[in-house]
Order: sequence, then C-alpha cells, then structure tokens
Amino acid sequence: MAAVVSKVFCSNSEIVLVVRRRPHVVNGGGFIVTNNCTQNVVFKVDGCGVLGKKDELILRDSDGHDLLLIRKKGGVIEALSMQRKWRGYSKDFEGSEKLVFCLKEPNNSCFFKKMPIKISIESNDYKDHKIFQIAGYFPDRACSIIDSSGNVVAKVGARKEVQQVIPSKDVYTLTIKAGIDQAFVVGVIAILDYIYDGSTRC
Repeated sequence: MAAVVSKVFCSNSEIVLVVRRRPHVVNGGGFIVTNNCTQNVVFKVDGCGVLGKKDELILRDSDGHDLLLIRKKGGVIEALSMQRKWRGYSKDFEGSEKLVFCLKEPNNSCFFKKMPIKISIESNDYKDHKIFQIAGYFPDRACSIIDSSGNVVAKVGARKEVQQVIPSKDVYTLTIKAGIDQAFVVGVIAILDYIYDGSTRC
C-alpha cells in the first residue's frame, strides 16, 4: 500500500498503538501516541489548547517535527452545507504544504448527522483505495476505519487492562493493519477527537 504521509510510517506487520489524552490544565490538551510493546512515543497531537487556534490541529513525530497540519474549512457556505470538510496537509523539509487527505464531517442537523464520516485521499501518488469511512462510534472507543472494499484498516478499542483505573476515554488502543500509513490514521483520529469534544478542543 502506498504511503499517504510517508513510507516511514508504514509497517510490514500489524501494530498496536496506545493513545493517551493529555489534560488541558497541565499540557494544553491533545494526546500522545505510544507503541504498545516498546512504550516509546511515536506521535504527538496538539490542538487548540497548545496552538491557540480553533479548528486546527498539528500531528508531530516523536522528535517534535511537524507531519500533518489539519484545518477545518470555514465560511458561510461550509456552515450551511451537508458536510463540513477537514483537510490534512503534509509538510516537507522546506515547510511547504501539500494536501494529502480530506475528511467530510456530517452537518449537526438531525437529517445529516446520520451520514457516515468519509475520508478521501487527495495525493496523486496514492494508487490504492482512495475512499475510507468510519464505522462505529468514536466516543464509545469502538470504531473502525474501513476502505472502499469493506476491509478494516484500523480499529479503535478500549484498553481493557487499565479500564478499572483510568477512564477508557482517556486511554485507548489503536490497531493498524500492515502497510497502512500510521501517521494518516492518527491524523484521522485527531479529527474525530476534535469533532466529539475531545482533548484537542479548547
């Protein structure tokens, strides 16, 4: 499978990551993502509490380098449309931005909110499945990202062994299939966190 953000984040085997939300009062919110086996930090996500901007997120690698800049498209037309768009931009070494994916969030009206959340890959270099959607309900930590053939490429689940100590909404697992760009998947999870009033919002 071709990379969305970078081949560096495509593993030859399935990987389990652990997502830990950061409290607003301590670190400005957002979350960190660690490898379930090594406990090493893999990604960091900063939202409004750190950036000071609404509708904007930044995904960074373990060294703090920017990987994705994610913005929600605004405007009157967007507010009245059936879907609200989030756009993910990769950043190269020179700092230039390139649109790599778009997530369409259903409008909050009773009619439109039942529509599925869909993600489209915008990179011309990407030749595999270009359309994905969310199945399940993220706030319950029970959802999957599926491709256009119905295959699960990533799955969010509660981390059962810590459920009795830490609320499941604050710590959960993210299982990503082999060959899937992990940075892309975490970018999608960052948007879902924001949509459902998570740690990335102010």
